[in-house]
Amino acid sequence: MQASLNLRAALLSLLLLGVILGAWHVATLPKAAPAPVAVQTLTPEQIEYAKLMGKDPTAPAGGDATPTQKAGFPTLAQMGSTVVHHLSSPFYDNGPNDKGIGVQLGHSLARVALGYLLAALVAIPLGFVIGMSPLIYRALDPFIQVLKPISPLAWMPLALYTIKDSAVSGIFVIFICSIWPMLINTAFGVASVRKEWLNVARTLEVSPLRKAFEVILPAAAPTILTGMRISMGIAWLVIVAAEMLVGGTGIGYFVWNEWNNLSLPNVIFAILMIGIVGMLLDLMFAKLQKAVTYAD
Repeated sequence: MQASLNLRAALLSLLLLGVILGAWHVATLPKAAPAPVAVQTLTPEQIEYAKLMGKDPTAPAGGDATPTQKAGFPTLAQMGSTVVHHLSSPFYDNGPNDKGIGVQLGHSLARVALGYLLAALVAIPLGFVIGMSPLIYRALDPFIQVLKPISPLAWMPLALYTIKDSAVSGIFVIFICSIWPMLINTAFGVASVRKEWLNVARTLEVSPLRKAFEVILPAAAPTILTGMRISMGIAWLVIVAAEMLVGGTGIGYFVWNEWNNLSLPNVIFAILMIGIVGMLLDLMFAKLQKAVTYAD
């Protein structure tokens, strides 16, 4: 039954992909070139603008109007060529603004990993303390509720002013956006551990440290992993925007740089890579979450 459902889901996904690619192909079909406009009727400024848009009114006419690909959105063939070009050599490094997509993704993943790890080191222990102590929860809850809704990018100017380093500021933004889902889910998971299990541990006079690692942590692990999964999704989302602001190297800077170069195929390719990497990160945490989830 499960195998049949997976097969039908895969076939439906392939069908949807075919529809999307078909719509893309139809939308980018070449269209007949418009009738040429007499150059004499155009001002020098209009001629220069037409050249910037990929049209040259001063070019000799080629006889009958023939289908031409309109400038702008790339065709499937152009996207295929772009994908092959980037994936054929993903780790080259020819200078500050000419690095392979693998290098760009590597820098972004490194920033995300460092900021995310720092957030986990703070959020999970603090979440344990909050979840086990109603007093501390009530004392810290107002601060959490005020700081949680703040957009991570709103911290960027303050980080740049105080840290004075764009790379470290990007890591700080990842830290500040990753900490809240992990903190809240950890506190909730710890507070939701069955009282019967805690009573048994108290009856057996289990030490607090052993109770935390052998009773509370296994019971709260699925909820903690849920918070970590949410945090990773937010971190990968934010790093792209952060790198657009701070520049340097990374997939976000690559998108912005290619947009400044008016290279839509490269921008679309980078968007696809961001989505694929984000999906793989989410699948990794889904596997971890499934591994620690048990049936009652």
